[in-house]
Parts: sequence; C-alpha cells; structure tokens
Amino acid sequence: MRMSAAPRLTAAVNASEGSFIAADVGGTHTRVGLVRPGGDATVAVLAHRKYVCADYPGLAAILAEFIAGNGVGVDRVVIATAGVVLDDEVVNSNLPWRISLSQLRSELGLHEVLVINDFQANANAAQCMAPADSTLLTPGVGDSDATAGPVLVIGPGTGLGAAVRIPHGNSTVVLPTESGHTAFAPGNAREADMLRLAQQRGQTHVPTEYFVSGPGLVNLYSALCTLSGADASLRAPAAITDAARRGEAIAREAVLTFCALLGSVIGDLTVISGAKSVFIAGGILPQLKDFVPDSQFHARMLDKGVMRPVLERVPVRLIENERLGVIGAASWYLQHLAQTAADAEPAPRHPMQ
Repeated sequence: MRMSAAPRLTAAVNASEGSFIAADVGGTHTRVGLVRPGGDATVAVLAHRKYVCADYPGLAAILAEFIAGNGVGVDRVVIATAGVVLDDEVVNSNLPWRISLSQLRSELGLHEVLVINDFQANANAAQCMAPADSTLLTPGVGDSDATAGPVLVIGPGTGLGAAVRIPHGNSTVVLPTESGHTAFAPGNAREADMLRLAQQRGQTHVPTEYFVSGPGLVNLYSALCTLSGADASLRAPAAITDAARRGEAIAREAVLTFCALLGSVIGDLTVISGAKSVFIAGGILPQLKDFVPDSQFHARMLDKGVMRPVLERVPVRLIENERLGVIGAASWYLQHLAQTAADAEPAPRHPMQ
C-alpha cells in the first residue's frame, strides 16, 4: 500500500506560524517545500517541487527559482542532505556541486541556514507513520512481532543512507550514520569475485554503496557482465531493471543480487543498532520492489548466525513518498525551535533564594 497523501507527522512543538523552506538535496534530485507548522502539531506543506540537480549550477539557483515561483519571502532554510558539515561546507561525494552555507545566506538574503543528515530527516518523518502507510517486505513478520526499541531507517539512492531512531524518555534521539561508506562485505563466492574485480579496477576501499545504491546497481551489473564474459551494454538503473523484467539473464541476476545485498546490509545494521523494526525510505527500491519476493532479501537479512531468532521478529517496511525528506527536515527544524526556546527559559529559582 502506498503512503497516504497526508501522512500523520507530528512536530510536537509550539512554534510560530511563519513559513520556511525545507529542502531534500540528493545527488540526482532536489525536492523543495514551502512549509509551516500545521494544525494539531503537524507539518503543513504549502508548495512542493522536484528539481533535477544537473540542470542547475548550484543549490542557490534551485532555491531562488522555487522562492520566485511561489511569490513568497522567506528567510529560513533547512537542508537535508547526505554527508556532514565541515566548517562552512557540506562534505558529500555524491552532489554535483558544492554547498556553502555562507554563500546561500549571502546570495538569497537568508537569516538562517541549517543542514541535517538526510536520513536524520527521514527518521524524523518515518517515526509517525502508521503501518498502513507503507508496504510490508517481510510477509508474516508484522508490527505485532516487534518490540519497543530503536528503529532503523535506510535507503539506497544516489548513495546508501541510514539513521537510527532511539527512544529517550518521552521523546526520541536520531543518530545519523554514514553506513554507505563502510566496507562492502560479500556473502558468497560470486560477490567475493565482484569485490576482487572492483579492487583490481583501483578501488582500494570498496564501500557498501559501491554496489548497494542506484549507481551501485550499474556497478553490480557491469561486474557480473565482466565475470560472465558479456558486454555491459546497459548504463542506467532503469534500463537494467527493465531488462530484468524482460528476462535478460545478467540484468535479472544483478537486480536479485542487489535485493539480496540490501537484505544483508539491513541485517548487519539491525544487529549493530539493536533495531526492533526497519523502514526503507524510498531511493531506488520502489522501482525494484516486485523483485524482492523472488530474491534472497529476507533470507540474507536473517543469515546472521546466532542472531537469526532475533531478526526473525524484525519487520521491514518500504515507505514511498517523495515528500518524506522535506517533511522530515521540517519536523526536525520545528523540534529544534522548540528545544532552543526551552533551553532559553530561565531555570526556576528555589523559594529560599
């Protein structure tokens, strides 16, 4: 089941009614929303648009076009993107251009620009979604099997992102990760051959996202073609997926291997984080989800030795909503405002003082 058009997303704040911009910046697409606190502590998306990153010289051009197109004046922007902020810049190998926070403030006349990890945003959005708003990828393992605890949110897009949402009192703490840059771990001889081939081609460090991401599917297909002595004629994930649906053998092997690898990575991260449930947030998987039942996705997720009985109780759900990152970034920002206001409150004085 696809997510409803108006997901139940809680900001849990008492913020001003001013609108601001939330942007979900990926290596291929940037999604921008004009948002504000909605009624009953929700995030209201007033306008939304998706842009192709390669069509613009930088993020400032995208935001300027969005602001002009909606005829509003805003001075606050929160950006969800992969990578980390180092001094004034976002460190991200998948973006087509650099992001300088001071440059954005200067060019667009902004008062405030904040950046959070894209999967930190996704985790903030996913935490309020009901089971009916997503597709269950682990038949027979639903929410009734899961127990309270951390939640893993992961997604293979231009790279591989993940975050862990951890219960903390009456609230939650979201721990962003750079799991896509961990070392790729093959699970069988064929995948070990893929790893050796990547190393022979000059990859001294082969990250997980080299095979488990949108571009990773292309790398995976290319490796399998080389190992099979065939010509790697397909250059895009969509072309590989279409060929797999037509029954082209290597393309189908590539897609099924991709699903198996994703399952294995989810199993690893679930064991590491102690997650009790998993959400896959968009990325390339919605285009591949019909292959998941025929793949080793769940079997590889469970194949973690003595941890198998634990993983057998972990449900995995696929979220499909292009606004997820925008809403998550907005939700995080509203919580940030609330926490800032709470921190500014003077401590209560003792009656004897």
